[in-house]
Amino acid sequence: MTDAAATPVASSGRTALGTKVPVRRLPRWGFHAHNERLHGRIAMLGFVALVAVEWKLGYGILIWP
Repeated sequence: MTDAAATPVASSGRTALGTKVPVRRLPRWGFHAHNERLHGRIAMLGFVALVAVEWKLGYGILIWP
């Protein structure tokens, strides 16, 4: 005996019972995990670059001597 819910989805996008499986589309705009992760990584790189520039110059770049 097999359970219909445990049956894998066929390549046509339908289950063994013939019901259509909804396909989730990722949003193109707004806040979602991919954009948040990407922007966080870019911000970390920018912060490290700012610290490196300040260390090289000997003073803070946001506070002029």
